Amino acid sequence: MQVKVLYFATLRDRAGVRQETLELPEEATVADLKRHIARQHPRLDAAMDSALVSVNREFAFPQDALHDGDEVAIFPPVSGGAQQPATLLRITEEELDINALLEPLILPTTGAACVFTGIVRARTERGAARDTAYLEYEAYVPMAEAKMKQVAQEIRERWPSVEGIAIVQRVGHLEPGTPTVLIACTAAHRDTGVFEAARYGIDRLKEIVPVWKKEVGPGGETWVEGEYHPKAEDRRS
Repeated sequence: MQVKVLYFATLRDRAGVRQETLELPEEATVADLKRHIARQHPRLDAAMDSALVSVNREFAFPQDALHDGDEVAIFPPVSGGAQQPATLLRITEEELDINALLEPLILPTTGAACVFTGIVRARTERGAARDTAYLEYEAYVPMAEAKMKQVAQEIRERWPSVEGIAIVQRVGHLEPGTPTVLIACTAAHRDTGVFEAARYGIDRLKEIVPVWKKEVGPGGETWVEGEYHPKAEDRRS
C-alpha cells in the first residue's frame, strides 16, 4: 500500500523533503512506518521515538493500523513553553551515528556534551592477551529498556543540571573498531556534572541492564562477558 507522509518543523529539515509517498506492506502500523522512515532517512532515526504522528489529521499511536491512501503527518512534540530535555533510550541493530544521536539532546541553553562510546577491540592486552574476530551482543529488550529508563532517572536525580540523556546499546554481530554503546549527557556548562553523569551512566548500564556479549577469536574460541571459555578439546585440566 501507499501512504502520503508530510514532515514538519525540524523533522522536515532533517528529512530534506516536505512530503513523499512511501510504499509499505499491507497491515503496516504507525510503528512500522516510523522504522521505515528511520531507515530511509538516517538523520531522523534519533527523533522517531519522540516524534508525534497523525493519520488523516487525527493523532495516532504506534499500534494503529495504516491503510492505502492515508495522509500521515510527522512532527516533533508540541511544547507550550520552553523546550524540554530529551531522553533517548534504545536497543538497536543499526550503526551508531553519534552526531544524529546527540542532536536531539541539544537545547538553546546547551554548552557542553559528554559522550562515551565503547569500541570492539581487535586486541585485548589486559589480563591474558587475546585477539578478537567479532562480538555478538544480545539483550532482553523490554527489561533492558526499563532499566535504561531507571538509569536515566538516577542521573537526573543526582545531577539536576543535566539537560539531555542518551543511552543506546547495539546488539547483533559487531566487527572490531565498531562502536557498541553510547552514553551522552548534555548541560549548560562543562562543570555541572556531565562528565560524572556519563561515567555513572555506563557503569550503571554494565551493572543492571540485561545485555550479554559473546567474544569470538580468530580460531573460533569464545569468551563470554570477559571470561575465557576455550573449546572443549582445548581445555586444560
